[in-house]
Amino acid sequence: MNYSADIQKLPRTYLPEDFTIDTWDTLQPYFEELVNRPLESKTDLEAWLKDLSELEAVIGEDAAWRQIKMTCDTENKELEKAFEYFVMEIQPKIQPYGDRLNRKLVDAPFTAELDQKEFHTYLRSVKKSIELFREANIPLQAETAVLAQQYGVITGKMTIEVEGKEYTLQQASKFLESGDRELRETVYRKIGDRRLQDKETLNDLFSKLLEKRDLIGRNAGFANYRDYKFAEMNRFDYTKEDCFQFHESVKTHVLALVDFIYDRKRQKLGLPNLRPWDTEAEPEGIQPLRPFETGDELINKTVECFRQMDPFFADCLVKMKEMNRFDLDSRKGKAPGGYNCPLEETGAPFIFMNAAGQMHDVTTMVHEGGHAIHSFLAHQLPLTSFKQYPMEIAEVASMAMELMSMEYWDVYFDNPEDLRRAKEHQLERVLTIFPWIATIDKFQHWVYENPTHTAEERSENWRKIVNEYTSIAMDVSGLEEYRKYSWQRQLHLYEVPFYYIEYGIAQLGAIGLWKQFKENKAAAIKNYTTALSLGGTRTLPELYEAAGLKFSFAPDYISELMLFVHGELEAVTHPVVN
Repeated sequence: MNYSADIQKLPRTYLPEDFTIDTWDTLQPYFEELVNRPLESKTDLEAWLKDLSELEAVIGEDAAWRQIKMTCDTENKELEKAFEYFVMEIQPKIQPYGDRLNRKLVDAPFTAELDQKEFHTYLRSVKKSIELFREANIPLQAETAVLAQQYGVITGKMTIEVEGKEYTLQQASKFLESGDRELRETVYRKIGDRRLQDKETLNDLFSKLLEKRDLIGRNAGFANYRDYKFAEMNRFDYTKEDCFQFHESVKTHVLALVDFIYDRKRQKLGLPNLRPWDTEAEPEGIQPLRPFETGDELINKTVECFRQMDPFFADCLVKMKEMNRFDLDSRKGKAPGGYNCPLEETGAPFIFMNAAGQMHDVTTMVHEGGHAIHSFLAHQLPLTSFKQYPMEIAEVASMAMELMSMEYWDVYFDNPEDLRRAKEHQLERVLTIFPWIATIDKFQHWVYENPTHTAEERSENWRKIVNEYTSIAMDVSGLEEYRKYSWQRQLHLYEVPFYYIEYGIAQLGAIGLWKQFKENKAAAIKNYTTALSLGGTRTLPELYEAAGLKFSFAPDYISELMLFVHGELEAVTHPVVN
């Protein structure tokens, strides 16, 4: 099937074209009409679903823009107020209507006549939402949404001084690639010290979030917030026990490979011991990889990279550039991290990141570019709810793009040795990220299973878990205070709780797709686009099957994929010269 990036804003047939969300009073009549509209035939129901979908798209895009603008400028109080107004004054009033509309859909006699294959996952999610809905949780959910955004406000202000100049922490991380080990250590410690200045503020923020989240879970009849969140995130296809199995598989099948990678890095650098500030460095005399200088250059090079892979992929980014859907460069006052934000009415998403000219910025760009392509492919689906795809397949879209795009990274690197180093860096990261994923996920399980813990108990249990997954090839002596609070640098813990295991599950899928790509590029890209174009209209195992993948946490399957990546890494590290 041929796909087009000539994305069009959805035409409005229910709301006026010039309608904007200013207050709840402007929105309420549409919710009232949908709640009270008679549904006397399947045709009535389909028209009602279409109008509801339009309303959801308009509201979703409005909320998304409020968040995008605030993360682009965390120091602008007006943008912060606009976001908080939506979360505190509009969203809480939508939720009871959302529950009434869900019940109306489930109770409608003509719902049974809808295409059950196409509507299965949507109706399953609707029924789960009805089960979870509690009036008492509405204000709590609003309060946690506002609190969670404070993480970006706090961390967005963090800067350090290096060699007389001020840098954001993202910008300063480039010094960790320097051949000067003393400079690397100095910058590492400055970053750590700057984070520690706000450790109590961030601890208190997390404690407030934890208290409210625990209450949300218990209000809904769950033993803890973890169990509630698994239901709310529609994790129908795997359990907490599967997550525990994943944690153990990482220890059994991945950590030894990480030990090997780090010990080889130590030898390459000629060091008696490898310290955390050494992992991104090259031996003295070898310059750090500098694949681009500006955000514009990064976009243009990525467009060319994608074009060589598939013209449609490039066209998506070109369309986004035309629509001004990028904010890439790091600056003070900008929230940390990176994301692709779907915009359900206009279709073309927004990519946000903190680029500083480093190799990992390329990885982030192609990662978010994979998400963007997913947004384009799902936009053609008829209902907004069909575009709510599981995060476990969303991250396959992005992580597979990291690996498949490597074949075309010569657009970033003229020098063949730099290209080889970039691929080596990427494949090392594919393996070394697994222990951190397991660490963050295991910590979340403990935190929410033990919601009354003290701040000290939290730090102590984090220390135990992080030590479980720290490579024996890494010397972390004397860094206990930094490590004790290192969980605070992971924004997911604050902003999107329990969204992290997806990266591990999806990395397995991404490796599987990359394996396909190396065997048959055309078939792999067809599987990739076919699966992503289904949006959320199939179950997670069905989406993986559409991509030609196995949905499995089995230790032997994980071992098989890890050994494949290790073999590819060895081929890049020791290329055969003809």
